[in-house]
Amino acid sequence: MVIYPIFYTIFVSFTNYGTGHILSKEQVIEQFENQYYLSEDSATYTYQAFKNNYGDLKVILYSLNDESYLCENEKKIIKVNLSDSRFIDIDKDGIIDQFDGYKKLDKIQIIQSLNELQNLIFKKDEYFIKLVSLTEFKVYSKKYQFDSLEDRLLDLKNGIIYYPIEGYFVSEQGERLAPGFRVSIGFKNFIRLIKSPQISNPFLRVFGWTFLWAFLSVITTFALGLTLAIVLNDPYLKLRKIYRTLLILPYSIPAFISCLIWRGFFNTEVGIVNRILNNYFQVIIPWLQDPIWAKVALVIVNLWLGFPYMMIITLGALQSIPFELGEAASIDGASRWQQFKNITFPLLLVSLAPLLIGSFAFNFNNFNVIYLVTQGRPAIPGAGTPAGSTDILISYTYRLAFEGVRGNQWGLASAVSLIIFIIVAIISAIGFRYTKALEEISKNV
Repeated sequence: MVIYPIFYTIFVSFTNYGTGHILSKEQVIEQFENQYYLSEDSATYTYQAFKNNYGDLKVILYSLNDESYLCENEKKIIKVNLSDSRFIDIDKDGIIDQFDGYKKLDKIQIIQSLNELQNLIFKKDEYFIKLVSLTEFKVYSKKYQFDSLEDRLLDLKNGIIYYPIEGYFVSEQGERLAPGFRVSIGFKNFIRLIKSPQISNPFLRVFGWTFLWAFLSVITTFALGLTLAIVLNDPYLKLRKIYRTLLILPYSIPAFISCLIWRGFFNTEVGIVNRILNNYFQVIIPWLQDPIWAKVALVIVNLWLGFPYMMIITLGALQSIPFELGEAASIDGASRWQQFKNITFPLLLVSLAPLLIGSFAFNFNNFNVIYLVTQGRPAIPGAGTPAGSTDILISYTYRLAFEGVRGNQWGLASAVSLIIFIIVAIISAIGFRYTKALEEISKNV
């Protein structure tokens, strides 16, 4: 269940899979071969419809040269002689009233059965017969025929030949038939991310902001969490348990609820943040409309969501550091800042470095905060893809896959997903190597 999506994403990233290229080549060929056209000199048939007591439908077609055909299903159309005794004309008016338990439908009954009649397709030689009006069937000719030996699609109506080129059937004049089909396109999705200006420019902006977002998220939450942990670690602080409980509350509220509440707080017109700023400083900030302020809003929201976690793990790490180390340093004349800088902080990093690396990787893909607060917006002007100023790579991938103005681009989105995977893997490898270095430092403290 884990391995299959990974390998499927890798496979899709090397294809043109997306809107207009969802079906396989075989499925597209089948669609084209099921298309028919009505020529100007097409043969016309009048008809009579019949039903039995079970609701089964049969049709008798009458050609202009007085030939009659009994149609039971698309594979069975039989030329019949209406003078046969099985066909009964009760009132002797020359019109068949019933046969084999089937009774003729009147006009009202035909109208009631119109949907069934419209769905009937009868095959006669290389042609198909379909209902065209309330009183007539006509012969339709097949429009396309696929030549498997030459790997080409023939337009039987216009005499044009189409060849499969990069996921489309294309004529020699460059005319392209839709829909297209899935094909392997190699590294073209990755090349588009680099060489196509309409894609590469917004992609590089999203790429850079993703790293900055993850860095700011870790630094701000860790700084505030560390500060609060140091304060709460003081055994002489009054009401310490109450403060600790209150500060953990943001962590206990589901993140998606907090994000939606903060989105309301940052509403430019009616949000409480702008109401306070306007009342005291006569300032209104376009939190969700301006690219810079939207990023500031996201950092604030993530700070609210993330500092309790950092506070909890830092508080636990502080309490695991032997108290005697601080006492010995104090006796040697070290100030509290020197104790923190040279003893406490290095030992904290040994314990917390893997968690900080994990936090960086988590925020690198923190889809919920981005999408629930800003939805990746405001949009980047001139972008050829649905890229926003606050999009990170994961939200950009989602919008490529499901919110594209030109349709869903699953192949391109998968290529971005593969890039995300590689980046996170590299960051994790570097981070854990750095953790080993910190462990060596701790042995010498």
